[in-house]
Amino acid sequence: MGNEPLMITPEQRRKAFDLGGFLITTLASSEQTAGYEVFHQYGPEGTGSGQHFHPWDESFFVVAGEVACGIDGVDTVVGPGSFVHIPGGSTHWYRFGPGGGELVSMTSKGNASAMYETFDREGSWTSPDRAKLVELAARHAQTIVTPPAG
Repeated sequence: MGNEPLMITPEQRRKAFDLGGFLITTLASSEQTAGYEVFHQYGPEGTGSGQHFHPWDESFFVVAGEVACGIDGVDTVVGPGSFVHIPGGSTHWYRFGPGGGELVSMTSKGNASAMYETFDREGSWTSPDRAKLVELAARHAQTIVTPPAG
């Protein structure tokens, strides 16, 4: 696989994964592309990822709304038409702003789609069992950064 053309209509899309109130749909997995992955993400205000890092690169293009994000301690807000690239190993997070948001994201090395499937199959992203979430992410080389107590 990965050497064949790929065209997916909205009706053919995979089921969206609900990760804490925001939805991620795998548009193309690494098996289909021979390396990179593409996702459609959207959600209401305040939803998004907590701080984490992983070895694969990640980029996103904001389609609608504002997205607050941070990479290695540098925080910003970006709007429609903005492109953000996060090198592998960088600690990062993002949250959809007022009115919610929508983005298209891309990753390298293929672990993200498998990780989202694991979250969906074995435990919710919003599970009160944080230790389980951390363990599930670690299976796919992602490290969730625990916020400082306070």
